[in-house]
This record gives sequence, C-alpha cells and structure tokens, in this order.
Amino acid sequence: MQFVNNLLLNMELDPKLVKPLASIIKILLIGIICIAANFISKKIVIRVITKIVTNSRVKWGKIILDRHVFRKLSHIVPAIIIYSFASTFPTYDTTIEKLAITYIIIVGLAVIQSLINALNDIYQTFEISKVKPIKGYLQVVNIIIMTVGSILVISNLIGESPLILLSGIGALSAVLMLVFKDSLLGLVAGIQLTANDMVRVGDWIEMPKYGADGDVIDISLNTVKVQNFDKTITMLPSYALISDSFINWRGMQSSGGRRIKRSLYIDTSSITFCTEEMIEKFIKVDYLSDYIVQKEREITEYNEKNQINRDNPVNGRALTNIGVFRAYISNYLKNHDGINQNMTLMVRQLAPSENGLPIEIYAFTNSVQWAVYETVQSDIFDHLFAVAPEFGLRVFQNPSGADVRNLLEESSNKHSSNKRSY
Repeated sequence: MQFVNNLLLNMELDPKLVKPLASIIKILLIGIICIAANFISKKIVIRVITKIVTNSRVKWGKIILDRHVFRKLSHIVPAIIIYSFASTFPTYDTTIEKLAITYIIIVGLAVIQSLINALNDIYQTFEISKVKPIKGYLQVVNIIIMTVGSILVISNLIGESPLILLSGIGALSAVLMLVFKDSLLGLVAGIQLTANDMVRVGDWIEMPKYGADGDVIDISLNTVKVQNFDKTITMLPSYALISDSFINWRGMQSSGGRRIKRSLYIDTSSITFCTEEMIEKFIKVDYLSDYIVQKEREITEYNEKNQINRDNPVNGRALTNIGVFRAYISNYLKNHDGINQNMTLMVRQLAPSENGLPIEIYAFTNSVQWAVYETVQSDIFDHLFAVAPEFGLRVFQNPSGADVRNLLEESSNKHSSNKRSY
C-alpha cells in the first residue's frame, strides 16, 4: 500500500494531509477488496459448489448445503484479507491481527457446529439412528469444541498462551460441574439409555409423573422429546428415564398383538341351571352345538356312574347358563378375525363384588394400531352385551334415574289400582 503514499506525495499535497488521507484510501481499498472477495465467494464459488453437489448422486451433499456450511465458511475470506493487510497500519497492526484471528476462530466454530449438525442429519437417514441415536454425544463434542474455541479466543485477545488458561480451569472445575450438571447427568443417562437399548426414537412411552404418554420424537443430551397423543409435546430430562420408572410399549408394538383385558359384569341373581328348553335352544347355536353335545355326554356319564338322583338339580353335575356363556365367548373369540390366535386367549371369572360377577376377556388383537384395536374391542363387547340376555343373563348396572322413576310410576299405578278395587 506504499504506492498510495507515493501517489499522494506526487500530487504535491500538504504533507500533513497525506498520512490521514492515505489511511482513509487504504481502508476504502481494503474494504472494496473484502466486498469483492465476499461477492466472488458467495455468488460464484458457492453457486458452483451448489450446482456440483445438486447434480451429484451423493445424498448427504444436500444436507451439508442445507446447514449452510459453505456459506459460513465464506466469511473467513474477508478476515484473511484484513489479516494480510494488517501491516499496512503499523500502529494498529497487532490489534487488527488479534481481531481478525478472533473472527476467524468464531467463524471456524460456527462452521464446525454446522458440520456436527449435518453429521447428525446424515446419520438420521440410516435406520440404525432409531436404535442408536448419537445426538447426545455430538452435543457433548460440540460443548467441548466451543469451550476450547472460547479459550483460544480469550488467549488470543489477551496475548497469553492457551495453556495458562487451561491450568486455571482446575480451580474452576467445581463451578463448571455445577454449571454443566444437567449436561453431565444427561451424558451419563444417554450412554445408559443407548447401551441398554431402553428407549429409541419412535417408541411409545408412558411416564405419568411427567404427564408423558406418546411417541419419542427426539433424544438429545439433556432432554427426551415426547409427542403425546393429543399432539402436545412433553420434554423429559434424560436422567429421569434412568432414575424413575416408565413404560415402553415397544414390546407390544413389535409383538404384533395388543392386549384386550376387560370384564363384563353379570348380575348374580340371573345365574341359574340350564333347563331342557335352554339346552335345546343353545344346541342350535353354531359356536355351542359341539360344546353342548360333549358336555351333556360327560355330565350324563358322570351322573349315571355315580347313581346321582337328578330330581333335585342341586345333585350331581349340570350345565349353568353362565358356564355356557363363557364357552360361547371363548368360541366366539376363537373364530373372530380381529383376534390373534397365536397369543394368549382366555375367558375367566374374577372374584364377585358388589357390581356382580366379572367375566373377563383376556386376548390380543391382530393389529397394534390404536384405532383398529379400539374398533375390534368395541365390536366384541357390542355383541356380548346384546347376546347376554339370550342366555338368561342380565348385565349388571347401577340403578339410573330412569330406573327409579319407572319404579315410582309402577308403585303409584299399583297403589291407584288397589284403591279402585276397594
């Protein structure tokens, strides 16, 4: 840049004006060079790189472009130019060089951060990312790089060796552990979650303590993001999945069947022995004909063998309407298209209570999809509620307002009829 000074001196200007005017012209020239270099790098070089990457068959090239890695890298060019021309201003050359290096370090950190994010995006394109997420580990690497970068920036500005600053970190270790407590706990939790395969992206987990009940959509260093079924988002601390219990429904989803475990409550006063008319009626039912024939044969053989007097129904063995109903439900489920026949299928009685006798259905549907599961379950119980009276059984239900009103009306009508009879 000495030619600027010579040019001004040749123009026979006042020597007192040459120095400040030369400085202004040098600053303008350096600025123009920086703007031109920035324009060339962004408008020409980056466009050429974008075109090459777009036409390339490499899939991860577009991911790097989306993270603006090359665009951020182009910011280093003006800083390098300014650093190169720092000697033009001898009085301030040291300060200019420090500022330029600081800017280069900051830009370099931004580029590295974008590369780390791009690496995570590339990794997520593989199926293994759902089983072994690395986002938490990359965040730890990012923290380390940012910490080292901050040390380099400070050491450059104060003009001291980075080793001096590093030696002082030991005294600040307690403070750093307090500041990064959640990150350290999250790192340990992330390693345990991954090593033990406790949770993956896409798993349905349930954690009532935190109000989480939905699909895992992201696992990071400090948090696990869960999208609940009402489309709200719950953020769980990573270490909470280690310290507290939670339900992971992955086993159900991978098994191919979802459990139905629901009871039908029968009014115990409607339970009775089967009469001949009832048996004749049941034997015509498709799901019961074989069962009735077989059971009648077994009962007859047992009673005859033990010479039991059947004039009293209490003696010996006999069919009951509740037993036939259980057999009907079992055969009905075995022939239902929505029930998985390769998994546990059971119809059982539970302990009677004030609500009647529970007849529990324990089975698994063919589909794990929520809507399909609810449809199959509803269809089954729709049918059972409708068919129970055919067996002489009443489904238990606490008296409603309509029941009380009908009872009062019957009582009133009976009372009026008695009055008229007098």
